[in-house]
Amino acid sequence: MIEASIPKNDKAAKRIIWILSLVVFLVVVSLKYIHVEANLGFDPHLFASINAFINGSVAILLASALFAVKQKNYSLHKRLMLLAMILSSLFLVSYIAHHVLTGDTTYPKDAPMRAFYFIVLITHIILAAVILPFILFTTYRGLTADFQAHKKIARITWPIWFYVAVSGVVVYWMISPYYA
Repeated sequence: MIEASIPKNDKAAKRIIWILSLVVFLVVVSLKYIHVEANLGFDPHLFASINAFINGSVAILLASALFAVKQKNYSLHKRLMLLAMILSSLFLVSYIAHHVLTGDTTYPKDAPMRAFYFIVLITHIILAAVILPFILFTTYRGLTADFQAHKKIARITWPIWFYVAVSGVVVYWMISPYYA
């Protein structure tokens, strides 16, 4: 087993995790109302491509980290998960940039995969909206070496986070042909 990387302080951790989760949620919801016109010298939909790449990379890291922990390679598991956290943070910045600069893209009403697209999109949005505190609590439990609690919450967090990462790539593949 590995030692704690940070000291345990559940009261402060809970406060920070819930505040951060709420702030991120409110920022993402507010993107519907914020649009900035800027000439960047490149197509701002590039951010969507970056987002898809990051989401795919996070999915690979999550699968690799699961494999590592099943092999009892806890040190590798920790490094992979922290890298997934860093990439997810970069994703959030890129996601905000993309939506602020481009607004929403509408999926055509006559597109043959419209129903499937909306099923994937809606489940992706709902799960992405609720997963952040789970990710942060799971990470906190791991970093404080509270491995019993970490394992218990990770059984919920991992499949949802993995689905959000993979479905993010699927949503990109389906909507990107319709970027203006």
